[in-house]
Amino acid sequence: MPTYDYRCEHCGRFQVTQRITESPLEKCPTCGQPVERLISRNVAIIFKGSGFYCTDNRTDSGTEEKPAAKAKEESKTETPSTT
Repeated sequence: MPTYDYRCEHCGRFQVTQRITESPLEKCPTCGQPVERLISRNVAIIFKGSGFYCTDNRTDSGTEEKPAAKAKEESKTETPSTT
């Protein structure tokens, strides 16, 4: 269920968890004064799974190395052992 932000002139800002189908609050649950529903900036959408481009959900470094590329780099840095 989404969380909605409200502002009461008397009590200040508060949040209420409501169903999408519920109508917005008209009165403050604390003092009974009229409230105003605020537009929230709580938008954290992450697209995961097949069907999305790899750039839709980036890692912290911005790119992901493939396992084959890692294996090639490791084999280059290893020194051959001589017996």
